[in-house]
Amino acid sequence: MSLPKAEVRRLFKRRVTRIFLAITLVGLAIFPIAFTISSHANSPESRATAQAQADQAYQQAQLEFERTTAECEAAKARGETGLDDRYGPNCGADWGPRPEYYPAEQFMPYEFNFQDEFAPSLAVLSAILALAAFVIGASFVGAEWSTGGMMNLLLWRPRRVPVLFTKLGVLVGSMLGLTAVLGALWTAAFWSIGRYDGNLGKLTAGVWQSLGLTGLRGVTMVLLAATVGFCLASIGRHTAMALGVGIGAVVVSEIGLRIAFELLQVRFSDRYVLSTYLVAWFDKSMTITDWRACQYAQGSCEPPEYVVTWQHASVLLGAVLVLSVFGAVWSMRRRDVA
Repeated sequence: MSLPKAEVRRLFKRRVTRIFLAITLVGLAIFPIAFTISSHANSPESRATAQAQADQAYQQAQLEFERTTAECEAAKARGETGLDDRYGPNCGADWGPRPEYYPAEQFMPYEFNFQDEFAPSLAVLSAILALAAFVIGASFVGAEWSTGGMMNLLLWRPRRVPVLFTKLGVLVGSMLGLTAVLGALWTAAFWSIGRYDGNLGKLTAGVWQSLGLTGLRGVTMVLLAATVGFCLASIGRHTAMALGVGIGAVVVSEIGLRIAFELLQVRFSDRYVLSTYLVAWFDKSMTITDWRACQYAQGSCEPPEYVVTWQHASVLLGAVLVLSVFGAVWSMRRRDVA
């Protein structure tokens, strides 16, 4: 049997792979089910019901306004003072309810809009798959190092770097295939929700192109997570190495740095946080506003902004990828196998 085929079988026969894939599938299935239950396509009947509820709310507000106005006028006739503080100037006559304050749209049931809401759902899909890919990638090579399986494999194929890249290629290819399949199912599920239980919106060629690019960025994030998890576990020769570094990076970046920068009052402190670059990569840009600059300003103040673009994110994520792969190759070539 060829090495790639053997690695594919080894990857999908691992208990960790099967467990995480099962958990991932169950977790992902919850989202379209929840949207199917909560979304209701707008119809003339639902709009008429919403309009009736809006009219009723306006009438109740009008009755309450008339009651408080009459109460204020009666208090004024008795010579009471401080009525402006209780009811507003002129007994609040200038602040009465208006029909436009109660549009029917506020009383309409939730309707899923595919054009507006599918892109954020791709971010959820990518984040879940990236987490699963990181753990699966780390376990794929980390378990073999810790159990001696890598040493036995190198006795069969005594070429360290080609073996490492074969395993990495199998992992990346498998994650790419799984992500493509799950992405297609995810798209079909939410398209069906928009078609039958919601609103598809205006799906022009430009909209599909934008959604496709968003999905491509999500695929890149998943493959990056799998590669980094694999390389970290290969460097430390244990799955716990990758998991520890991953958890540590999140804790230091999202908690430690935020607290430290807040105490030091660093301007645009979010640009030093990892999640900022992940959001910028997926959304193409992220704007950070320094609200502290207008804290003591008198009059109008436009707080300064700092924009993190997907180009900035690509540099950081690319550096993480290169360093991870370089570290794994260096460790494979220089360190003893046993």
